[in-house]
Amino acid sequence: MDQEDYGEGQATLGDRLTAAREGAALELGDLADRLGVRVETLEGWEADQAEPRAAFLGRLSGMLGVSLVWLMTGDGEGPQDGDGLRQMLRAELRDLRRTLEEGAQRIDRLERMLGED
Repeated sequence: MDQEDYGEGQATLGDRLTAAREGAALELGDLADRLGVRVETLEGWEADQAEPRAAFLGRLSGMLGVSLVWLMTGDGEGPQDGDGLRQMLRAELRDLRRTLEEGAQRIDRLERMLGED
């Protein structure tokens, strides 16, 4: 994918969003779940029938590994190559493991407080 194909005037926000989601190897449903929106909402954004609010744009750029400027205008860093995507996924896995470990510790603590094993 040549980033020039996504320059201002050549591609829409929806086009760039679709390219970034596909570049991150995410299905519509997976990204919608991670964002906490309905699949239909995300489909509307990708089809340029609606635009995400500013808060969602920031989250989308982070989740998809693209710069916010690229997502909005087509200028700057677009979809990552395979190595960049792998690094992003590894970082997300580390965060998930940490969250799961913290959750397991909380469960253990609550069970001890209740006297359950």
